[in-house]
Amino acid sequence: MSQTFRDPQSGGSLIVAWQAKARSILIVGGGAVAAGRVFNALEADANVTVVAPKLCPELEYRSQAQQITWRNRTFEDSDLDGSDMVLTAISDGHESRRIADTCKQRRIPVNAADINDLCDFWFMSTHRDHSVQIAVSTNSKAPRLANRIRRQIASSLPRGTGQAVEQIGRLRKRIREADPRPENSKRRMTWLTQLCDYWPIEQLAKLDSDNIDSLLDAYVQDHDPQSVRIHSASESSGMPSPVLRSRTLTPDTPNTGEPNRGRLILVGAGVGDPELLTVRAHRALKEADIVLADKLIPEAVLDIIDCEIYTARKFPGAASEAQDDLYRRGLEELAKGKCVVRLKQGDPFVYGRGGEEVLFFRSHGYESEMVPGLSSAINGPGLCGIPVTHRGVADQVLVISGANRNGDLPVVPQFMATRTLVILMAVKRLEQIVGLLAEHGFPADLPVAIVERAGCSDQRTVRGSLHTIVDVVARAGHNPPGLIVAGYSVNVLSDAAIQDRYLDPSTLGLHSSE
Repeated sequence: MSQTFRDPQSGGSLIVAWQAKARSILIVGGGAVAAGRVFNALEADANVTVVAPKLCPELEYRSQAQQITWRNRTFEDSDLDGSDMVLTAISDGHESRRIADTCKQRRIPVNAADINDLCDFWFMSTHRDHSVQIAVSTNSKAPRLANRIRRQIASSLPRGTGQAVEQIGRLRKRIREADPRPENSKRRMTWLTQLCDYWPIEQLAKLDSDNIDSLLDAYVQDHDPQSVRIHSASESSGMPSPVLRSRTLTPDTPNTGEPNRGRLILVGAGVGDPELLTVRAHRALKEADIVLADKLIPEAVLDIIDCEIYTARKFPGAASEAQDDLYRRGLEELAKGKCVVRLKQGDPFVYGRGGEEVLFFRSHGYESEMVPGLSSAINGPGLCGIPVTHRGVADQVLVISGANRNGDLPVVPQFMATRTLVILMAVKRLEQIVGLLAEHGFPADLPVAIVERAGCSDQRTVRGSLHTIVDVVARAGHNPPGLIVAGYSVNVLSDAAIQDRYLDPSTLGLHSSE
């Protein structure tokens, strides 16, 4: 023979997706392992029977909810009658072997937990996203490593992969209904293949009923899927994608469950230096059609933005009105199909109301993409030579806000020598904060630092002790935004090592030795 083919690599498993809907699966055991097996079987729409004299809380719940049939006793051979698959999850190895041998005699596939040589098949580490199921097997060599591999694969999938599969499934069904002729099977397959290969997965995930109608029309009229273009979600990949129609959305539009055309990215601006933005944040700012920015975003960060910048005008007593204004503008631009970046100082989820904004836009049909930023709570002190933890000095750090919703002072725990306390948004109340700390046992000689505008060109650190810091700040002044750091880690590095990148504090006499 002149033609050669690759040789098979032995030692693998035959991996299939078994259709278990309405099949009878028997599970012997009532513990946590059995509960995991039950869950997997229920997700495959199987009819599940559990044989065990006692159930764990999860299986008790499923029995009471009539999701499973429970036989309250030990296993009997008659339990195998009518079973399409058997899973044992009991600690009695001898009984597991007996059950497995009986199953093999009756040609029923069986899996015995933790006894590999008895298994006709193994359970794999799986990832589930709608109809997408990804399974990883190491053929029982390294189950723990299989979990790690599975997580890495899942994390590399484009956002909305499962939703994209659901939408393609809907479109495929519509096309088969509109063109059921067997002789057109190849045409249907070719057209859908072009669509799946050409469109970005993120865009497929955003298809709604109107878009599917449009695509069906394109198929019926024999239009090439690649002939229609869009100018938003796929530009970063360099690939054109189809023009989609979007419904008009107002701030009062309820969430109908259908994805909307706009793209919303929640970006953390970090501590102020544009060089400390994440690569992903920088890319999002360059892709944006409009950026909705917090008032305190440094100019150096705003300077890298090419599109329109809409700044939140937050002033004392009017924060809620300013937030509502941002919501309104965001919804307006998203309804136009724009890529909207919501740019927040630091990290959006560290005292940044990021979670509230995610929930608001979600209620209006828009899911946010998250791009974290460096939080000043940890990285601000670090930029100024203050490690918030240091072996032998500080083994924990507590971050609190000094600007509570009702204007109350923060709740402060009793002093602990090995804890570093970071207080955000509190420098204007420094004298009250110092008094509060003293009441909770913080010693008068405890090192305290005020970190101002960390990461910016005018970054500064003002140092003192709990006893002296109010007077030091009164003399040196304050340039917001800033934060308070209290603890022995403040001066754990030598004075020679704690020199600001842009200002030598010794010229102001601001070291704690003062």
